Amino acid sequence: MDILSNLKYAPGSRKNRKRIGRGEGSGHGGTATKGMNGQMSRSGANHKAWFEGGQMPLQRRIPKFGFTNIFKIYSQVVNVDLLEKNVIKLNGIVNPDSLKNAGLISNAKQPVKILGNGKIITQFQVEVNAISQSAKEKIEAAGGSIKLI
Repeated sequence: MDILSNLKYAPGSRKNRKRIGRGEGSGHGGTATKGMNGQMSRSGANHKAWFEGGQMPLQRRIPKFGFTNIFKIYSQVVNVDLLEKNVIKLNGIVNPDSLKNAGLISNAKQPVKILGNGKIITQFQVEVNAISQSAKEKIEAAGGSIKLI
């Protein structure tokens, strides 16, 4: 009868731990599975993950190039076809908060730019930071209004 006090693992489901450096009879004596000579066979041996044995390391072999402009402003872009697909969620109003609620942008505080890829037939009141010329023409042709913030 199986009760908690005499439960056992299924035969062959568990392996014994490899006890290294416990004599030749164990099969793991002598070099204790560390091979012959060299840094990694010694006690206390370790090296940094990026160390290449004294060879000039990769991050110093590859030349530096370019720079990051700390003043660059990254805009989140939304095409007009996405506005048309999410017309129910947007409810005719396009601003950073409504775009965030609809899941079209990730951050309502970052600038938003509308681009003109796709078709649009619904009237939208658009309040964004930037808009492309083609998107402006398409939104106005559909009867929408545009206000830059």
